[in-house]
Amino acid sequence: MNEVSPPVSAASTAPDDVLDTVLAQRYSCRGFLPQQVARPTIERILELAQRTASWCNAQPWQVTVASGAATDRFRDALYRHATSNPADADIPFPREYRGVYLARRRECGFQLYDSVGIKRGDREASGRQGLENFRLFGAPHVAIVTSDEALGVYGAVDCGAYVSTFCLAARSVGVATIAQAAIASQSKFVRRHFGLGDDRLVVCAISFGYEDAAHPANGFRTRRAAVAETATWVDA
Repeated sequence: MNEVSPPVSAASTAPDDVLDTVLAQRYSCRGFLPQQVARPTIERILELAQRTASWCNAQPWQVTVASGAATDRFRDALYRHATSNPADADIPFPREYRGVYLARRRECGFQLYDSVGIKRGDREASGRQGLENFRLFGAPHVAIVTSDEALGVYGAVDCGAYVSTFCLAARSVGVATIAQAAIASQSKFVRRHFGLGDDRLVVCAISFGYEDAAHPANGFRTRRAAVAETATWVDA
């Protein structure tokens, strides 16, 4: 029987050290065990995520959480839809990746492909791997994160903060996650499947469960830029 990851245990109880440990252990999981996460554990993740800061405390996020058979129905229907329909996102995807952003994106992609044995330039294999997004990477649960359309970009920004907190909260209790913009590429289908109102923008999904440590896609970690690359000091 596969063992699930234990809750995070930091070497130090200092708050910044605990946060550092959780941040270091969180990663985008692309291979899950079938074991369900207990409802009280999911509720605890949601309680922690609800503490996310938001613009004017609007808390625009609404989360639809699927488990068990509901996840399987969504997974199967989403995969069928995505393989035969064009993207139809509520929120425009990036116009382009350029410079350092393109380099970081490519590095992440190459790490993933190398981990699962896809040779560079093999578009057919990389396409198949991309479609695993619509199988939720085998996760037993998925959370659909939506925002009020009237709040525009600020609602989406707040939801992004919520997604980050959700993923860290999940990691702190031993649950693995992957935030998936790919699911938002089929926004109308997602709304229709879950009976969501047209006033809700699909921001992304978070697939979650217990990680399959033996899955090759879980064997790499992305790098983070040094603070000097991203911060500018103004002292006078």
